[in-house]
Amino acid sequence: MEGYVFNIYETIDMFKYLIYEWYQSNERKFPWRKTNNPYFILVSEMMLQRTKAEQVEDVYKRFIEVYPDIYSLVKSKPQQVDYIVKSLGLKDRYKVFINAASFIIYNYNGKIPDTRDDLLCIPGVGEYVSGMVMNCAFGKREYVVDTNIARIFNRILDLNLKGEIRRKKEIIEYSSVYFDTENSRQYAYAILDFAAAICKSINPLCGICPVNKYGICRFAIS
Repeated sequence: MEGYVFNIYETIDMFKYLIYEWYQSNERKFPWRKTNNPYFILVSEMMLQRTKAEQVEDVYKRFIEVYPDIYSLVKSKPQQVDYIVKSLGLKDRYKVFINAASFIIYNYNGKIPDTRDDLLCIPGVGEYVSGMVMNCAFGKREYVVDTNIARIFNRILDLNLKGEIRRKKEIIEYSSVYFDTENSRQYAYAILDFAAAICKSINPLCGICPVNKYGICRFAIS
């Protein structure tokens, strides 16, 4: 294969294979990854927005212990929810959970919807959260993009995009290709763990990168 230049779609396929192999030995263990409960997964992904997973773990455990279903959450006292989630930061974050629960009960009869469009109607749910819920709770092959995933595709594929790249059509297109696979849930966790451990925003570990090892990452080569 020496001297062969992969096209973008071949590069994505090779990337998927390599980081999934890497993930088998480097998977991060979090409680929300052990469940298929759509409510638990939605709660965890809403907590994970702009917050590190390690910081979320204890808060998530306490939250689902106190509010094991959406009905217990909607009946809660706002100050109690605030007490549990305030360590996650962001002012009035507790309101997001209460508003989402109320919306789901009154519009979806208390059931987490399994379509992206319906998920996006829920207060506090954006493209990233909806994509993760679709993949991780319902096994749907839906694209997921956050700043970390966008950064990886921008580097691996040498897109040279600037600015708020997670909303760029190229990133969404190539994320759709990446997630169009069986067991897309595990591929979602694989790329997030790879971003956290290897392809960091600052000082990426190109020297030990399993993708760079095979010379398909133009960022590392440059």
